[in-house]
Amino acid sequence: MRRFLQWLARPAFGVLTDLDITGIENLPKTGPLLMVGNHFSFIDPVCFVRLSPWQIEFLGGADLPRSPLATRIIPLLWGYHPLYRGTGAKDSLKAAEGILKQGGILGIFPEAGNWATVLRPARPGTAFLAARTGAPLLPIGLVGLNDVFPSLKRGHRARIQFNIGKPFGPFKAEGHGQKHREQLEEIGHEIMRHIAELIPPERRGHYSNDPAIRAAAKGTEIYPWADKIEGEVIGQVH
Repeated sequence: MRRFLQWLARPAFGVLTDLDITGIENLPKTGPLLMVGNHFSFIDPVCFVRLSPWQIEFLGGADLPRSPLATRIIPLLWGYHPLYRGTGAKDSLKAAEGILKQGGILGIFPEAGNWATVLRPARPGTAFLAARTGAPLLPIGLVGLNDVFPSLKRGHRARIQFNIGKPFGPFKAEGHGQKHREQLEEIGHEIMRHIAELIPPERRGHYSNDPAIRAAAKGTEIYPWADKIEGEVIGQVH
C-alpha cells in the first residue's frame, strides 16, 4: 500500500499542482533521520511522501480536526504513530525513538498542528527525539499548499514549492528539570530557524527578522491543547 501511495503521489502532484522542488541534492541516502517542516496545511504529510525516496514513518496527532473527512483515509492507509496532544504521549515518543535508533526515517511537524499559516515555536517532542537519539534533521519548507484546493475550484493549478534544506545536528541535552527543558526549548528554536530559511519571509512568523511580522504573529503560539487533552476540542480549533 505504501509503495502504491508513494507512486501515486508523483502524478497526483503533477496533475493538481505546478510543483517546484529545490534542494534534492540535500536528501541523505540513509537514516536515521528526522524530516521536519512547517505545518500550515492538512496535506503537508502527503508532501513528505512525495519528496521521500524512503519508506517514511510518521508521528502525528491522533485526531485530525482540520482535515476534510474524505482526506482522513490517507494517513490511515499509510499508517502512522498517533499521539494524543496534551497527554505527554510517552508511548508514541518511545515508538518514534525506536524507529530512529533502528536507522529509520521519521516525519514530524514540530509545531504539532496546522492552526496557523505563520511559523510558530516548536513543541518539545521533536527536540526531545533529536536529543535522545542523536539523529540528524532534514528541514523542509512547504510553500503554497493552502492554495491548492481554492485554485482547483477556480480551474487552475496552484504554484507550490518544496524546499529541502541541508541536514543539521546532531543535538544533545544534558541535566534534568529546568535546565533540561531550557536546552530542549533552544533546540526547538534552532529547528524552527532552519525551517524559516526555507519559506517566504512573510510566513516566518515568530522567526522573522522583521519586528512587524513577529508582532503580527503574536497569539499564534498559543497551543490549543495546553490545558486540554486532544479529543476534547474536536471542532473547536479554527
